[in-house]
Amino acid sequence: MANTASARKRIRQTEKRTERNRARRSRVRGFLRKVELAIAGGDKSVAQEAFRAAQPELQRAADKGVFHDNTVARKLSRLSARIKALGAAAQA
Repeated sequence: MANTASARKRIRQTEKRTERNRARRSRVRGFLRKVELAIAGGDKSVAQEAFRAAQPELQRAADKGVFHDNTVARKLSRLSARIKALGAAAQA
């Protein structure tokens, strides 16, 4: 257990930050789930709208340090490619 006042304060700060980060991560996962469902549904326009809504949330999570920058870039790139492939599949 922490003995000094500064250590006790650190524990309080860490708990708050952990809770905030957990909420952010959960929120991002919800946005990603919506995009995944839209892609699975096969409707490109719905998928694009969900993707547009998810993009700033992912970027914000990267800015806050919840996700690594490259992780966000990779996820966005792969989702974008899958949405683009929806249009090609529909036209073929």
